[in-house]
Amino acid sequence: MPKMKTHRGAAKRFKATGSGKIRRNKAYTSHILTKKSQKRKRNLRKSGLIADADSTAIKRMLPYL
Repeated sequence: MPKMKTHRGAAKRFKATGSGKIRRNKAYTSHILTKKSQKRKRNLRKSGLIADADSTAIKRMLPYL
């Protein structure tokens, strides 16, 4: 059986934590930042975890994660 291919777009967006959960970056950080408060922009810098509902789809796209 051939090797499975990794979804390259997903590989650039998601990383695994030490415990095996999948980490993601927050959205809304790229432009129109003047109207967003400093506190909001600071909290958007932190990474988040993906929702449980999305985990099966992400794990299918990233078989070697």
